[in-house]
Amino acid sequence: MDILHRIGIEKSSPEKVYDAITTLDGLSDWWTEKTVGDTGLGGVIAFRFIPGGFDMKVIELDPGRLVRWEVVDGPPEWIGTTIRWELEQRGDYTIALFKHEGWREPVEFMHHCSTKWAIYLMSLKQLVETGEGAPSPRDVMISDWH
Repeated sequence: MDILHRIGIEKSSPEKVYDAITTLDGLSDWWTEKTVGDTGLGGVIAFRFIPGGFDMKVIELDPGRLVRWEVVDGPPEWIGTTIRWELEQRGDYTIALFKHEGWREPVEFMHHCSTKWAIYLMSLKQLVETGEGAPSPRDVMISDWH
């Protein structure tokens, strides 16, 4: 089971989007302000939110084209899953294909996470297009998760 999303980011380049998902400054500007760690290959990035967080190990980097992380700590449903970003230039758009791969089953938490990923991907689009994203804790709240 995978969560799949696609966004087109206008007047950008794959390199600019890649920077937003492979640097601490970029990640903290669209996903969560509480982002620390090592964004290099083999490094671990810690993402913290109000209800908790995730640790991602960087397992693949292809500048301007591909980023992959493996979830090494966080909710049990996330551990062992991977996050995959594929980037491609198409005209005036950078297309980002996003996958949160390897969910064991489509539990209710997966539905919640799919919605939150969509919100954060729109924050990424907003950041790259306008210079300002809406990372946690300034993101759109959909519900408490318990």
